[in-house]
Amino acid sequence: MDHPISDDPKSPLLPLNHDPDPIQQSQSFLSGLKSTLTLKTLFVLLGPLLCTIICLYVKLDGPVASRNMLAVLVWVFAWWLTEAVPMPITSMSPLFLFPLFGIASADDVAHSYMDDVIALVLGSFILALAVEHYNIHRRLALNITMLFCGDPLNPPLLLLGICATTAFVSMWMHNVAAAVIMMPVATGILQRFPVGPDQSVAVSKFCRAVVLGVIYSTAIGGMSTLTGTGVNLILVGMWKSYFPEAEPISFSTWFFFGFPLALLIFLALWVILCCLYCSRNSSQALSGYLDKAHLKRELEMLGPMVFAEKMVLAVFSMLIVLWMTRSITDDIPGWGALFKGRAGDGTVSVMMATLLFIIPNKKQKGEKLMDWNKCKKLPWNIILLLGAGFAIADGVRTSGLADILSKALDFLEAVPYFAIAPAVCLISSTITEFTSNNSTTTLVVPLLIQIAKIMHINPLLLMVPGAIGAQFSFLLPTGTPSNIVGFTTGHIEIQDMIKTGLPLKIAGIAVLSLLMPTLGAYVFGTNEPVQ
Repeated sequence: MDHPISDDPKSPLLPLNHDPDPIQQSQSFLSGLKSTLTLKTLFVLLGPLLCTIICLYVKLDGPVASRNMLAVLVWVFAWWLTEAVPMPITSMSPLFLFPLFGIASADDVAHSYMDDVIALVLGSFILALAVEHYNIHRRLALNITMLFCGDPLNPPLLLLGICATTAFVSMWMHNVAAAVIMMPVATGILQRFPVGPDQSVAVSKFCRAVVLGVIYSTAIGGMSTLTGTGVNLILVGMWKSYFPEAEPISFSTWFFFGFPLALLIFLALWVILCCLYCSRNSSQALSGYLDKAHLKRELEMLGPMVFAEKMVLAVFSMLIVLWMTRSITDDIPGWGALFKGRAGDGTVSVMMATLLFIIPNKKQKGEKLMDWNKCKKLPWNIILLLGAGFAIADGVRTSGLADILSKALDFLEAVPYFAIAPAVCLISSTITEFTSNNSTTTLVVPLLIQIAKIMHINPLLLMVPGAIGAQFSFLLPTGTPSNIVGFTTGHIEIQDMIKTGLPLKIAGIAVLSLLMPTLGAYVFGTNEPVQ
């Protein structure tokens, strides 16, 4: 409804404000300035500022694009480290920074954000969402816990069962997803124990052991397979980007190295947890609260496996078989040879994920195993971060910055490999405590490629320890989102993480330094020159 207009010609069309109080005006200006000049705002400005300083004052012995690439790198990493801008948005910044600074064309940068590795991630994430939707992970966890429970209760064996289940789940989906799925299963078992002053020392220790076991097992399980964590995918993507003529790292190749490595580190984790948290009298203290009858009752509540669950498991199993058999050995080429090498791991991943949208779930007429609404939880932040990692790797190589870095690291030529491999792993595992695992890998791996070239060794001998070391974020809750998932349960404190994480980190570095020049040389063929 229109408001009536006053007939008085002297009345103003718009209401007049009284003269503002200068004190109030200055106070509102100051409060506005304070709200603008926050630490977050300064961090936002830090990226462009550092970039400008490098462009104006840093002179590199190479093309202008190499200096610009260094400036852009500093900008992106400043935003990643400070989280001034949300990580997924920072991950998209190469899409505008690279063309504007003359590093690469818009099309070339965009190609980095969708290749076979990204397709592999997309397909496997959709399958992981299907597993989560149909509660298959919970059924698996309860069955394995029942198997390992023991009669009478054996706490170290039960701990082994919970940790092994978590590691197995983490092998096929992202670490954070595995932690989010498995932590409620683990805490569901712990809910049977008393809390507060009634809780005995033995029960309290076992609760800590279970939560620590779950968060560390997700990290260790993720090392086994390419899809287990973004770090492995970044490594494989960078290998393909820097050495396009070399033999690509397939799912099965990685598994033959990653699984034995993860198994040894997992056993070290179990021994550490048993020594620190499972006392001799713990069996007696726990047996009154946890037995097979409880677990069996919970399993019965889930009911028998329905058609939808069986089909999701069948599709997942088929995907794993196809991943493992695409490329086996030089003598046994695998099914990939039928397509003359055109099909990749991502091809299979997306193909099997597509089946989920075709096969009916037999719950409601016309309803399929998956629909797009269920895919809204897809972690696009991880996918964009992977794309940024690949774009940065391409930019470092094509801009000439890689050659300049290699000249600056000439002094490393005389350093023996057995001395530098543990050092690389230690540096990488230290940086990752303060930044995300994926960011650490994106920062460290291009540098390690140049060091390997100077030392005249196969780059994988340094790239693999650098990337896996980036997954050893065992000391701080902020090291990785999986740690935060465990920390929010209230069962563990920072000192628990340091007490368990430090010996685990040392064990991981030792195992990796031992396996890389032995098993790694055989699996990756690092004794042969890289094309």
